[in-house]
Amino acid sequence: MAPMTYSGERGQRLVEDINKAGFYPQLVIDVVQDSLDGRSPVSHLVQLETHIDRTEVHRHITVLVLAEDVLHVTHVDDEEFDESGRDVVARVSTETVGISQIRSVTLSYSYYQPANYRPDSPISEVTLAIAWTGTLHVDLAPALCDDPQCQADHGYTGTAAREDIVLRISAEADGPAAVEGAREFARTLRRANLSPLTDGAQIAQPAHGRVPAPRRGPTATPRTRFTDRFTGRDGGPAR
Repeated sequence: MAPMTYSGERGQRLVEDINKAGFYPQLVIDVVQDSLDGRSPVSHLVQLETHIDRTEVHRHITVLVLAEDVLHVTHVDDEEFDESGRDVVARVSTETVGISQIRSVTLSYSYYQPANYRPDSPISEVTLAIAWTGTLHVDLAPALCDDPQCQADHGYTGTAAREDIVLRISAEADGPAAVEGAREFARTLRRANLSPLTDGAQIAQPAHGRVPAPRRGPTATPRTRFTDRFTGRDGGPAR
C-alpha cells in the first residue's frame, strides 16, 4: 500500500488534499503547479491552520512538495484589504530548495500518558522542523526564580533552534491520519536527503518495502557538495 503522502503519478493525491483543505483550493493548486515548473511531485504535506485574533479569524495553508531533486514550499494566507472586512487579499509566497541543501529534518513527538505506552499507542502530536539556510530562531521569555516575593531582574531565558519552517500537527485538531502523514513525509524527505535520488515513486515507499534501485553504472554518482553561503568554504559532503 502506498504511503498517504505519496502524490501519485500525476499529483492526483496532492490535488485531492489541497481540495480537501478547502482554503482557496484552485488558487493554491495553480500556485503549487506553477512553482513545480514541470517537475513531478513525489510526496507532499498539506497543513491548514486557523488563528483567532480577538474578533478576527485568520487562516493560512502551507504545502510542502518533494519533487524530484527539490523541496517546494508554498504558503498562502489571507487578510482584510479594507476596514470594512468585505474585501480580502491573498498573500502568496513560494520557495524552492535543493534537496542537497537541506541541513536537517527534525521530527518531535508527543505521547499522552506515557506511563500507559504500548507499541500501538497513538501519537498526540508531531512538530516537523526543516532547516536549509541555518536561520536561527530564538524564543525568549523573562527568567523567573522560586521566590514569589523576588523583584530582581533575572534576565531572559529561552531556546534557540536552527529552522526555516516549522509545522505542528495535532491528532486532536487535525486527526490521527494527518499525524501519520507528517511522519511519513518526514521519513521520505530524510531518505531523499541522505541518499542519492533515484526514482520518485521508489523514494516515496516505506524504507522496509523499498525495492533496490537498478544499477546505472559500476559506481554510484557522489552527491553534490555544498559550500558555506557566507565564507564560500566547502561545507563537506551533503548529509
